[in-house]
Amino acid sequence: MPFKTRISLCLLPLTVAACTAGPVSYTDLPMTRYDPDTTYAVENSAQGFTLTIEYARYQFVPESRPVLSACKQALTALAYDLAEQRGRKILPINEQRIRTSFGRNAFGGMTLCSATVPVQWDESAVK
Repeated sequence: MPFKTRISLCLLPLTVAACTAGPVSYTDLPMTRYDPDTTYAVENSAQGFTLTIEYARYQFVPESRPVLSACKQALTALAYDLAEQRGRKILPINEQRIRTSFGRNAFGGMTLCSATVPVQWDESAVK
């Protein structure tokens, strides 16, 4: 086998890996499906809970801004849904406390977002 071919075969896995960078994972907890694009995990605390989601959406042309917006909307909506399921109210979510990370799978056309935020109970709403 020619030397150039061997070098090309060695570099191919590195090229593929560079095109499939994923987002940072904010939790090791098992994820639960919320909707076709979103999975989530909840870590409870005395003051509320920490919500982590993974959001994935197909995009032929990658655009991070719409995915960021959708990811944050999913995170916020899910936080309020979970609080309602528990019969509690939460304080408004401060967007500055939302941590996000992005990735892109160029071969599958998926843009990936991982996000996490601490959610606090609204103690003034407790009777």
